[in-house]
Amino acid sequence: MEFLFIPDLKAAIDFVLQPILIVMLLGTGIFLTIRLGFIQFKGFAHGVAVTMGKYDDVNDPGDVSHFQALTTALSATVGIGNIAGVATAIHFGGPGAVFWMWIIAFLGMATKYTEVILAQRFRKVETGGKGGSVSGGPMYYIEYGLGKKWKPLAIFVAFSLMLTAFLNGNAIQANTMADLMQSEFGIAPWMTGIVSALLVGAVIMGGINRIGKVTGILAPFMAGLYVLGGLAVLAINYSAILPAFQLILTEAFTPTAGIAGTGAGIFLQTLLWGVRRGMFSNEAGQGSAPIAHSAAKTNEPVSEGVVALLEPFIDTIVICSITALVIVVTGVWNDKTPTPIQLNGGDLSFVISKEKGFVPLQTITNQRLVIKDGQIQEKESNSIHLAWHEVLVEKLYLDQNHQIPFTGTVDIAKQLAISMEGQQLTTLYGMAVENGAPLTTLGFNQALGKIGNWVVVLCVLLFGISTAISWSYYGDRCANYLFGSKGVIPYKIVYLGMHFIGAVTALNTVWSWGDTALSFVTIPNVTALLLLSGVAKKMTDTYFEKLRS
Repeated sequence: MEFLFIPDLKAAIDFVLQPILIVMLLGTGIFLTIRLGFIQFKGFAHGVAVTMGKYDDVNDPGDVSHFQALTTALSATVGIGNIAGVATAIHFGGPGAVFWMWIIAFLGMATKYTEVILAQRFRKVETGGKGGSVSGGPMYYIEYGLGKKWKPLAIFVAFSLMLTAFLNGNAIQANTMADLMQSEFGIAPWMTGIVSALLVGAVIMGGINRIGKVTGILAPFMAGLYVLGGLAVLAINYSAILPAFQLILTEAFTPTAGIAGTGAGIFLQTLLWGVRRGMFSNEAGQGSAPIAHSAAKTNEPVSEGVVALLEPFIDTIVICSITALVIVVTGVWNDKTPTPIQLNGGDLSFVISKEKGFVPLQTITNQRLVIKDGQIQEKESNSIHLAWHEVLVEKLYLDQNHQIPFTGTVDIAKQLAISMEGQQLTTLYGMAVENGAPLTTLGFNQALGKIGNWVVVLCVLLFGISTAISWSYYGDRCANYLFGSKGVIPYKIVYLGMHFIGAVTALNTVWSWGDTALSFVTIPNVTALLLLSGVAKKMTDTYFEKLRS
């Protein structure tokens, strides 16, 4: 599936967009927090009351209740990002990345609140539509809030958000499920892809009403199960919790190590990974969650906005923090464990030795690496070494017990190891670091044993399925905006196809392009939020004045 990865093109796009994305996301969050009078504090308790049904009215326009809208959005946000995304942030950015995830979550509460009240204010309510009577989201508040002259931007955002649904909300979920099922049970990725695609398809073909009912059950159960499992790990390692917080805060500003504790730390890398994974996890600024909240039954946009601001808190401040603490207190974030090094697997990478250590290679030419007694011969291999998750594998073995060092060559183009006896192998063995969901699994396993494994495996499956279900609705509404109701069914068919493709594609490829897709939709969306911030402030002031009277 290498056709999805064009390194030079992607690198050029990221070089331009990533700095803009970070500045705009942080800047918008700060601006909205101040302009809306720290809505994170002012609206929190009221948001809990609205969610619990205190202000529900069945006669209000919409498709689902406040609670169902929240659980649909949470099913999308509380997902793989909480398990695999946090692990990836710590792997590449170190423990300090977690601090920046907290910052982006706090600011994201104001951003998501603003998105949702604007989406409610400018949503389109109709009868007889396929998949629900309400359509809303960034494309609607851009077109109707900013004016018709902004419609080209609205079309671009709808298309970008649909692309994000295919990748972040769908392919990444399938990829992580397939990756974990293969590492834990040896199940081929294509088998996981087919089964999970069928499960997702069975739900999404029923539209928002069926999605709301399913996520209303799944979201509380899966979040509760994961939180209880994480708290059990922390209880066992209670003495390491305070040092873990200290490490996170220290490493946030003065990181001492790079990828998985190797090399020198770089502040910008720590910040970047914290922001990336925080944004991916809580989705504030993407314009995705407002689509789900647009379907809520209410005549008061602000009442749904205060429900929405709970999401980054639940998602990142609570659940992501539990994952991060599990990984840090157990020390697995820079541990090396016995690992099958699959030469045709997506986790295989290459590093080149430099004066200051080993540097990951983004691309590599076709050549053979020479290995003697398990170790790379630098001169013959042009200083290129095998790595797993961008971290050097120091010694390679023929057997999983690490008793027989490998001697021979590795043909990079053919993805084969050829021993001195001429035996062709696709798998070698060595001590390697983990990343993504398998890294989180290591933390749970260290404290809870096999029970910890099962908790993570079950939660990955539930999180992955529920996120793919919820994101299908986001793309569904984008397809409806772009092509009308006739475009919804073809969209769903393509969506399920992308789910399968995500399962069988290399992990780095899917996550990498997912990050790029986020930039396409987030930058224009937060621009619209800034331009419409006056509308948001007026609605907020009016609502809370009425609430007090």
